[in-house]
Amino acid sequence: MERLKEKLKKVCVLSLLLSTILTFSQCKKEGTRPGNADTPLTNETPGVLDSQLVSGSASGLMQVNVSTGTSDGGFALRIPMDAKLTSDSNEKPTASTVRVFENGVEIGPAHSSHDDIRTKGKGRFSHKLNFLYLSASDNSDPKTNGKKYTYTVNGQGGAILEPTPPTTEQPTAPVAGNEPIGYASVNGKTTGGAGGQTVTVTTLDALKSALSSKSPLIIQVSGTITGTGLLQVESNKTILGLSGSKLIGAGLLIYGKNNVIVRNMTISKVRTYSNIIIKEGAHHVWVDHCDLGSELVSDWDYYDGLLDVGTGADYVTLSWNKLHDNHKAMLIGFSYTRPDDANHLKVTVHHNLFSNISERTPDVRYGNVHVFNNYMLNAGYVGSLMGATVRVENNYFKGSSLPIRTEISPVAGVISGLSTNIFESSGSNKITSAPSTWVPTYEYKSALNAAADVPAVLTKSAGATL
Repeated sequence: MERLKEKLKKVCVLSLLLSTILTFSQCKKEGTRPGNADTPLTNETPGVLDSQLVSGSASGLMQVNVSTGTSDGGFALRIPMDAKLTSDSNEKPTASTVRVFENGVEIGPAHSSHDDIRTKGKGRFSHKLNFLYLSASDNSDPKTNGKKYTYTVNGQGGAILEPTPPTTEQPTAPVAGNEPIGYASVNGKTTGGAGGQTVTVTTLDALKSALSSKSPLIIQVSGTITGTGLLQVESNKTILGLSGSKLIGAGLLIYGKNNVIVRNMTISKVRTYSNIIIKEGAHHVWVDHCDLGSELVSDWDYYDGLLDVGTGADYVTLSWNKLHDNHKAMLIGFSYTRPDDANHLKVTVHHNLFSNISERTPDVRYGNVHVFNNYMLNAGYVGSLMGATVRVENNYFKGSSLPIRTEISPVAGVISGLSTNIFESSGSNKITSAPSTWVPTYEYKSALNAAADVPAVLTKSAGATL
C-alpha cells in the first residue's frame, strides 16, 4: 500500500510540473516578436521558429488556431501551417496526410479544390503549399462559430504554426500633414525622431553618422549626396529631404527597426538594391512624398526595385510618393515560401503615382495590403499572390496592359474593391480567385478621393513636393 501511495504521489507531482511548463511556454507578450525585437533575422532564419510550434497532445489531435486565419473568399478560411509538414502541391495534389475534425467529428473531403471550398464549403478543406484552406460543415465562419477544429497527420499529432496572438486593430482617425493614415497609425503611432535634436547633413559621412545614432533625431538632408550600397537606419528617426536635395546611388535600409519616417527624399539610380527597403520585422514606418526612380534600361536587373517591404515587416504606410522610370516598383513580401508573412505585412499604399513602371505596383505575397487612390500611368500590374489579401480601391489605371492579376503564383491571392477602380486605355485583369469583401478597420474614408479625381490630385501633389 505504501509503495502504491508513493507512485501516486510521483504521478501527481509530474502532472503538476507538466501543467506548469505548458502554461508558462504558452505565455507570450502580445504584439511582440519571439526573442529580442531589435535582433535582425537573417536569410538563414527558418520561416517557423521552434517556439512557435505546439507540441502534440496525448490524444494525437492538434488544435487548429483559426484566429490566425484570413478569408480566402466565400466559405474558405486560409490558415498558415508549419512548413515542415508535407502539403499538397501542383505536382503532388494528394501528398498531405492531414485529417481535420470539427468538434471531434472528421470533416472533408480533403484535397478539395479551392473553388469548391469557397463556393460549396460544407467541411471541404485542402492543405496546400503550407496553408490549410478550411470551411465549416455548416458554412459558418470558423473564426466566430465557436466550434473547435483539430487535426492529425498520418493519424498522429502534428504541429501547426502558432504565431504570437495578433493585436486587435484599433481604428484611427485620418490625420493630415505630419501623421500617417493607415497601418502606420495602427497598434501604435509613428512619430519618427519627434522630440529629438534636428541636424542638417550635407555629406555622405554625416548622413551615415546621423542615421546610425541611437538617439531620436530629425535629419534634414541638404544638397546632393552620392554614394553606393545601403545606409542603415536606426529606430526613432525622421529623414527629411530639404527642397532640391538628392541622394544618388545609395539606398536606405530599415532592418528590424521601428518608428521611422522618410519624407520628401529624392533617391535615384541605386544599383544592386532597392532605393528603400523595409524588412526583418521592421514596424511602424512611414514613407511619404518621396521621389524614387532610376532609368528604364534594357537589362531589367540592372536596377532592383524602388520601395520594398518584406520578411516580417508590419504596420507600414507608403503615401504620396512618385515611383517612376524603373522596371520594378514595389514588392511587398520577398518570398514564395514564407507563410508566416501572412501574419505580418500589413501595409497601406495610398496616393502614389506609378509612372513608366513595368511591374509591381505593388506585387504582394501573403500580406494584407490596402491600395487606394493610386495613379498607375503606363505602369504594370497590382499582383495578389500566395494567398495575399489586397483591397484595390478608387485607383486610376491608364495605359496598363494588365492592371490587376492573381494567377502568377502557385496559390492565387484575393482582391476586394475591384468595381471602385477606373481603367482607361488598359487591358483586361487576370483574377482567378473569388472576390473578397475585406476592408481594413482603420478610418480612411474622409481622406478617400473619387477615382476620377486621382490623376489631377497626384499629378499636382505626389513626389518630393513638400
